Amino acid sequence: MRVVFSTYGSRGSVEPTAALAVRLRELGAEVRVCAPPDEEFAERLAEVGVALVPTGAPVRPLVTTVTPGSAAGLAQRAADLMAAQFDTVAAAAEGCDALVATGPLPATAGARSVAEKLGVRYVHASHQPVSLPSPYRRPPARRGRPLPPDATDNRALWDLDAQIANTMFGEELNTRRASIGLPPVDNVRDYAFTDHPWLATDPVLSPWQPTDLDVVQTGAWLLTDERPLPDGLAAFLEAGTPPVYVGFGSTPMSAPEDFVRTAVEAIRAQGRRVIVSRGWADLALIDDQDDCFAVGEVNHQALFRRTAAVVHHGSAGTTTTAAWVGAPQVVVPQGADQPYWAGRVTDLGIGVAHHGPTPTAESLSVALRTALTPETRARATTVAGTVRTDGATMAAKLLLDAVNRV
Repeated sequence: MRVVFSTYGSRGSVEPTAALAVRLRELGAEVRVCAPPDEEFAERLAEVGVALVPTGAPVRPLVTTVTPGSAAGLAQRAADLMAAQFDTVAAAAEGCDALVATGPLPATAGARSVAEKLGVRYVHASHQPVSLPSPYRRPPARRGRPLPPDATDNRALWDLDAQIANTMFGEELNTRRASIGLPPVDNVRDYAFTDHPWLATDPVLSPWQPTDLDVVQTGAWLLTDERPLPDGLAAFLEAGTPPVYVGFGSTPMSAPEDFVRTAVEAIRAQGRRVIVSRGWADLALIDDQDDCFAVGEVNHQALFRRTAAVVHHGSAGTTTTAAWVGAPQVVVPQGADQPYWAGRVTDLGIGVAHHGPTPTAESLSVALRTALTPETRARATTVAGTVRTDGATMAAKLLLDAVNRV
């Protein structure tokens, strides 16, 4: 069996895709991943032996240069991303048995169109539940298209979201579909999602409440990271008590230096050492004291196990990894699905959600005092024992069964 993946996004999109690709390969499938050509993604996929088909523009320059929430240039970026599906992904999917897509709507709607044209099975997968229509929550606002703030009927808001998606992406999608002989679609969002989407999140960390949408929750797609920690980092960890990790992954910060200074001051006030992850915001140390250490790309699974707590932005990947290894968390959400994950961390008692995206030394100290208690550590350890590690295996078997039934 041949399976092609289409994914576009940050590390949180590529890493789970790699996990499922590895599990499928272990079950005898031939796999390839269409993903952004960023060097770090290429290196990670090569480490696990998965073939990369570079697709679209590099993500990091886009993430670090686009103003958060701004719609400037969005139409062109969406058109380019959709074009990559009809060109690069279509070529990679020739002769395949299934196409699994995850990522922004222009990518997944284009990917399903490719699968439709080629007559192959298509699966839409989401690594967070926020974008899937549900009467239990409001839809996230699309760039430049705010939802009525006083509206309370979630079903009506999801209907409005579908209309907004059609306005933003419908013409571009249907023009490209017509060019390959496909009829137009009248609901871009629901077409991309299908009526049977997969939700690749842990059912304890992110429970899905049943809706009219027939969602299949597979569990998070996790891949055990075997990479050793760099010598310098390992030496730092061994030289003192467990530090507090601070990192925002691929989320750009508007004032990185100010944030790091705030975080370091708050952590030092708790008598703790600090590890600063540079990330895409290029965070840097504020001084040369030996209680702080800066890292680049490292094995988060190994590192988080050796921390006192993890201060982060609340992406699905970082939240799940910290929960998996039992590290208490302080989540400082910046946008998108991050407030959702911050809320789940608080609800489960495995950490604290910071109120607002810009902490002060005082507000972060308050959050840390709770996260660093023995009670929070004990709760994080308990929840870690419930996190499913077979999500990628379940998804792989579901896909094999679906293809074999055809």
